[in-house]
Amino acid sequence: MTYLHGANSARRRFISASLCTGLMVAIGGAHAATDYPTKPATLLVGFSAGGAVDQVARLVGQGLGKDLGQSFVIENRAGATGTIAAEAVARAKPDGYTLLLGTQSTMVVAPGMYPKLRFNPVKDFVPVSLVASVPLVLVVHPSLPLHTVQDVIKYAREKNGALNYASSGPGGPQHVAAELFSTMAGVQMVHVPYKGEANAIADVLGNQVPLMFSNLPTLLPYIRSGKLRAIAVSSLERAPSAPNIPTVSESGLKGFEALTWFGLYAPAGTPADIVQKLEHGVKVVAADPDTRAKMTAQGMKVEASDSASFKQYMASESVKWGDLVRKSGIKPE
Repeated sequence: MTYLHGANSARRRFISASLCTGLMVAIGGAHAATDYPTKPATLLVGFSAGGAVDQVARLVGQGLGKDLGQSFVIENRAGATGTIAAEAVARAKPDGYTLLLGTQSTMVVAPGMYPKLRFNPVKDFVPVSLVASVPLVLVVHPSLPLHTVQDVIKYAREKNGALNYASSGPGGPQHVAAELFSTMAGVQMVHVPYKGEANAIADVLGNQVPLMFSNLPTLLPYIRSGKLRAIAVSSLERAPSAPNIPTVSESGLKGFEALTWFGLYAPAGTPADIVQKLEHGVKVVAADPDTRAKMTAQGMKVEASDSASFKQYMASESVKWGDLVRKSGIKPE
């Protein structure tokens, strides 16, 4: 009996100590999360410095740093449609100090292109906030007798599958926008991929390739100078920076939408209060007049969504573009 009493006492002491330890860990974890950030964080970008993704990341990084009181250092890890950077973030410690500025190319198109992708965009990330989006615009060389979406569709049918279009490379927004156009219009066109947007635009300007989709801000100077003719924008609503250009949707392909979008992601398992701090930080960034002016000047629509709505949006985008990639047989170079 004495032995059993001693064993029970020892057991009670062990349970009590375990509970205290667990409580201290929980309190310590909560305290650490509440104090976030206590050191500089890294914001990874899967594309080269100077491009649109990099520019958005720098604006977001500067704004988050100002709001949260720590530096957010931009690190470019370009390659494989942004998946190199995404994989690094997916494997990072979920403490809010390694983040990703991701795009639709990386997070919803690449999974269909790369069968052995070493991360899952849904399971391995917490979508923090949709940051901004940019419409694309369908342009043709002005020597062509094409002025409307219906003209382009008719021309593609007359060419019987021999109409070429340029893009910055497989799986990019220009490529998938053109494939969506072909699918919805019921026509066939030939993809001519380039290593980068600038090279593709150069050949459309030179009439080596007759048409392309590309980001509206990039093409606006050529449209305004008459070097390219705008047919339609890819957003559901007309772009404020080019209100005279109709949408593809209003021009006959109802519901057509293809955007370049940018979102902030954290590794799965990141504490909810850290996600909330980052989400709030993006909203502060989006509300800053100087930041909004810079994004708007680049033709971007500032979004700053909450985490839940961004997660829903990403889910719908994954279905839409995943189906298109499979049906169109889009493959990496």
